[in-house]
Amino acid sequence: MTAKKAAVIMGSDSDWPVVEKCVKQLRELGVETEARVMSAHRTPEQAREFARSARENGFGVIIAAAGKAAHLAGALAANSTLPVIGIPIKSSTLDGLDALLSTVQMPSGIPVATVAIDGAQNAALLAAQILAVADGELAARLDAMREEMTAATIAKDAALQKKLNG
Repeated sequence: MTAKKAAVIMGSDSDWPVVEKCVKQLRELGVETEARVMSAHRTPEQAREFARSARENGFGVIIAAAGKAAHLAGALAANSTLPVIGIPIKSSTLDGLDALLSTVQMPSGIPVATVAIDGAQNAALLAAQILAVADGELAARLDAMREEMTAATIAKDAALQKKLNG
């Protein structure tokens, strides 16, 4: 069985500074990733066709990053039964609250998992966890990463205790 890919779609290239963290995290985990710029409003036909053909093109999950009205994740989810994860992007308008609400308030029947505003790393990790359901090697890499996080936190606590208690 071939490992599934992750699609990372951003509404504008200005979203790249946030989205780059997502792509980097996925690639560090060994997940084949494609990043594209598509807009729910400026390129609706291209976004629709991408979503409709994503499964047959080897994708297992779609991540959609958009700011302001943030309809991208919903537009992609409306055209695919693949899991869609939305990253609301902070903009100068309303500090990203508008994007968060636009992404999280989906109608029944068209779910979009939503991470925090600018939550690119968690979007990557959630996508990897979804793909890891059918990929034991990816699951093992995620387990190893969690173990490293645990060890790092324990080391930080030990350093703090040493500093506080001499």
